[in-house]
Amino acid sequence: MTITPPALSVFEALESEVRSYCRGWPAVFDRAQGSHMYDEDGHTYLDFFAGAGSLNYGHNNPVLKRALIDYIERDGVTHGLDMSTTAKRAFLESFQNNILRPRDLPYKVMFPGPTGTNAVEAALKLARKVKGRESIVSFTNAFHGMSLGSLAVTGNAFKRAGAGIPLVHGTPMPFDNYFDGTVEDFLWFERLLEDQGSGLNKPAAVIVETVQGEGGINVARPEWLRALSELCERQDMLLIVDDIQMGCGRTGAFLSFEEAGITPDIVTVSKSISGYGLPLALTLFKPELDIWEPGEHNGTFRGNNPAFVTAAATLDTYWADGQMEKQTLARGEQVEQGLRAICDENTGISHRGRGLVWGMEFEDKPRASAVCARAFELGLLVETSGPQSEVVKLLPALTMTADELDEGLRILARAVRETA
Repeated sequence: MTITPPALSVFEALESEVRSYCRGWPAVFDRAQGSHMYDEDGHTYLDFFAGAGSLNYGHNNPVLKRALIDYIERDGVTHGLDMSTTAKRAFLESFQNNILRPRDLPYKVMFPGPTGTNAVEAALKLARKVKGRESIVSFTNAFHGMSLGSLAVTGNAFKRAGAGIPLVHGTPMPFDNYFDGTVEDFLWFERLLEDQGSGLNKPAAVIVETVQGEGGINVARPEWLRALSELCERQDMLLIVDDIQMGCGRTGAFLSFEEAGITPDIVTVSKSISGYGLPLALTLFKPELDIWEPGEHNGTFRGNNPAFVTAAATLDTYWADGQMEKQTLARGEQVEQGLRAICDENTGISHRGRGLVWGMEFEDKPRASAVCARAFELGLLVETSGPQSEVVKLLPALTMTADELDEGLRILARAVRETA
């Protein structure tokens, strides 16, 4: 289809230069339903972006929309700080019954604020409070958020530079397969921990993503995660898993570390926990770590009651049995087959992923951005990731149909061909 870029005068005149997604997708969007978005000129776009992973169940999911409308129409509480409300109770009960108890997870639930970086900041703060130490270990190519504490454990140089001040008390270590299998896992990390002359301050915690989304869809092996968990236990460090983008079923299981058979000390969850794209974040931690004083960490918007409503409806609808996980894994195999075919037909491309998060890496790095631009022209929304934006990143909704996935993969294949 032919798309005429709209006159964006009001956006250009009033909105900050910091805006980004709108530059790659020069359209004014008006409606969205399921896995499709519609601009004001009537063009239709298949969404392989899903709100950066915040819309795992699609746009305006009818089940969740109905629950939200009913709640608003009866004048349910919208803003509640951390007060007890019927909406919060329903969510906590649903989360306990559908997620925690079936997985034998012992976690307490903290509502730190509405965004993922709020959850990470609370996790780091709690780990330091529990252990009485400052240092946090993170990993190469990690991304944990844009506030200062989260940036200190983020690897991307461009994002770190925006802080404007030194980012301290964070130490990076090699992520899984950083040395292409030539160096034994955790050899450097463990040597530093045991060497009194290494200069490494004893860490309070280690924070890790099981799949690095913004870092380029780097997938940690289950055995690597288990070894990391064991190392943390031996060295008296807390293990924090950042599941903000990869949780809520993105990799198949509701929590992405389930496959590895580990139980992290602290887990951060956000993005799709509300199910509807409403801001909500959780910091989960083992009960013995719950040493907060009342009000010691708070925030005006940590009690987003409409998000509690849609979150509870999401869990009750999609996670009361194992069907969503099975469907996601099946859809993931479909995507993998499609990407394998694209890679077989083109040189200089590789693919990797889990569940319904996948990436295609281009040896010719700028080509990834060109593919995304051409895909947009053809009616498909995909973004790049990786330290040099060299990876085309696929995050379709978990509820996307097999036919919709095939359509998107066909468009993607065409975009790759036409940018060769």
